[in-house]
Amino acid sequence: MKIQYNISLKQYNTFGIDVNAERFVEITSVLALKTLLKTEKDLFIISGGSNMLLLSDIKKLVVFLNIEGIIIQETQENDVFVTANAGENWHDFVQWCITQNYGGLENLSLIPGNVGSCPIQNIGAYGVEVKDTIHQVTAIEVATGKTRIFTNQECNFGYRNSIFKNELKDAYIITTVAFKLTKTNHVIHDGYGAIQHALKENNIFSPSIADVSKAIIAIRSSKLPDPKEIGNSGSFFKNPVVNNAVFKKIQSDYADMPFYKVNDNEIKIPAGWLIETCGFKGKRYGDTGVHQNQALVLINYGNATGKEIYDLAQKIQAFVLKTFGIRLEIEVNVVN
Repeated sequence: MKIQYNISLKQYNTFGIDVNAERFVEITSVLALKTLLKTEKDLFIISGGSNMLLLSDIKKLVVFLNIEGIIIQETQENDVFVTANAGENWHDFVQWCITQNYGGLENLSLIPGNVGSCPIQNIGAYGVEVKDTIHQVTAIEVATGKTRIFTNQECNFGYRNSIFKNELKDAYIITTVAFKLTKTNHVIHDGYGAIQHALKENNIFSPSIADVSKAIIAIRSSKLPDPKEIGNSGSFFKNPVVNNAVFKKIQSDYADMPFYKVNDNEIKIPAGWLIETCGFKGKRYGDTGVHQNQALVLINYGNATGKEIYDLAQKIQAFVLKTFGIRLEIEVNVVN
């Protein structure tokens, strides 16, 4: 465990923002993390770096959490409990599960980031959220160095939300996540039109979990830029949920507006549609802009600063609020 000084974080965040860490250390084991916490408390944790926008140099000790490993904890007749360490690449882990014929995560294929960040954000896509499969989360308390196991219920999961993003933000460092997955009788979530279309194109009418994963990979690849090729953090804004009164008012002017019913009084409207309707899709502003295929994604063409991307986000928020009366909420963690 060696602390380095004045290290660029460009390769450690998917936006590719070139800011420096005054101090930097890579951690590859829980033991090393606990040892570090005996002397260091003011930390900034980076794992996959996929859900953050860095606006300036980091004055805290930056900890690159690179703890890897997958363990099958318990198998039952229909289910299996699998634990993955925080540093495991999320998509690689999903694909590993599929090769084992473990179901439940296939709809979350190709989401950037590492396993350790998935509970914080409660990542989700195509009708599935990771909370649906998380059994428990193990984390180390920064203040004491003690290990705590959080049950699914104790994580307080919500839409792109959890206790780790609110009440306990920066108080714990997630080290492992345990999942309860299916071995047989997989529940196939293919209700989204895009998935059905992709499956139909390949003459698949009784899809396996591998078929669903391949379809979603194809869909996401066609819409979303690869962070290895162009800096981005995936979806930048949350899809807003509005009440029926607000929904009907907007629908009266935009009859073709896509929407998803949450419950009897709440409707989810795609943030990408709102942004596209406001004319931002494909627009470039210097070295930053809005992706040409998915308006929900802000991108760094190479040399944008975090502030330039944040300024664009605020401009979009203001325009959507003025046009629709909806305040878009930023999904990524903005770090000043």
